[in-house]
Amino acid sequence: MLEVRRAHPTIPYLPRVRRFLRGFLRRVSLLALLLLPLALTSCRTRDFPTYPANYREYAYVTNGGSNTVTVLDVVHLRQDRTIRVGADPTGVAINPKRKEVYVVNSGSGSVSVINAENNAVAATIPVHLRPYFISVAADGRRAYVSNSGANNVSVLDLDQRREIAVIGVGEAPGMARITPNGNALVVSNRLGNSVSIVDARKLRVRSVFNGCPGATDIAILPDSSKAFIACSSGHQVMALALASPTRSQDALLDVLDVGKTPIHLAMKPDSGEIFVSNFDSNSISEIATGTNEVGGTYMVGTHPASGIVNADNSTLYVSNFDANSIGIFSVDEAQLVGSARAGDGPDALAFSTSGHLLFAVDHRSGDVAVLRTLTHSLFTMLPTGSQPNDIVVKSFYVK
Repeated sequence: MLEVRRAHPTIPYLPRVRRFLRGFLRRVSLLALLLLPLALTSCRTRDFPTYPANYREYAYVTNGGSNTVTVLDVVHLRQDRTIRVGADPTGVAINPKRKEVYVVNSGSGSVSVINAENNAVAATIPVHLRPYFISVAADGRRAYVSNSGANNVSVLDLDQRREIAVIGVGEAPGMARITPNGNALVVSNRLGNSVSIVDARKLRVRSVFNGCPGATDIAILPDSSKAFIACSSGHQVMALALASPTRSQDALLDVLDVGKTPIHLAMKPDSGEIFVSNFDSNSISEIATGTNEVGGTYMVGTHPASGIVNADNSTLYVSNFDANSIGIFSVDEAQLVGSARAGDGPDALAFSTSGHLLFAVDHRSGDVAVLRTLTHSLFTMLPTGSQPNDIVVKSFYVK
């Protein structure tokens, strides 16, 4: 704020000096008023997209403690509504081909289908015990749900909105990610300390790789050639080569040493590097995906929980769960360059569609911190329900 100080009463101001100053201030004020709309317009254009009337963009936040999903209106930056779903919602995913969002209800053994046009539950699909995560195929027709309490994966037909197959995997599967080409499903078995590779066409397990204690997060290269799995009960990341027309079978490439308790993998959009959030080392490790080598490890903050890289591959944002902040890491400079305030217990992260906003889910304070990526600063806080877990963003046009 500009601080205006009063002149000291003992200073002798001459009348013509007063008149000059008054005239000068009037001219400056008039100029400021004339330029203000231009400045505001320029700021708005640069910082916030101009949306057509039929454009919609929403962020969906699963609230495990209140059995709800909070819908945030990204266009107007406000809470749109709260949707009642099943018990203890955890994972959430969008359909890339239709206006639907899928919510995993861990306590109810089901998946809620949300119609994004009216933001209401359109269907509920029963699955199995303690589902945790859902992955949707690129063509939008199938989804895969890891049922951590049943040691299996549900295959869902999204056209018919029903389960069409069940695939037995290892103990307590945490995640089941479908490859971009739709040929394989990579499953991390947290208590089984292993990784299962499922043939997504034949719906059966084709490979199992042991030696990944506390297997959790999964990153798959865009060409579906490799998968990286965080071994969170240790300090490793497993690198696997996936079978392809030129490779007859899946193969273990390496087990890479990173920091303690690696729990999240953030891949750059160009897929050249993966950044590992090492929760109990307060650090991130950089993995070169072409050579399967750890390039470096960097301190970022207290208990990093999640990471995300912006579209131009220049900046990594890291949620520091016990520092109540978002670390800002320059990829080009390979160093932490700043931090932004968040709520209590920041965890899951997501960008707005244009990338001008970053959303950080604050698990303990029950809100979402909204950061402006242009300035790397906190813009506002939006309320959610109790114990928010995950977030996705869906944008579309209405007719």
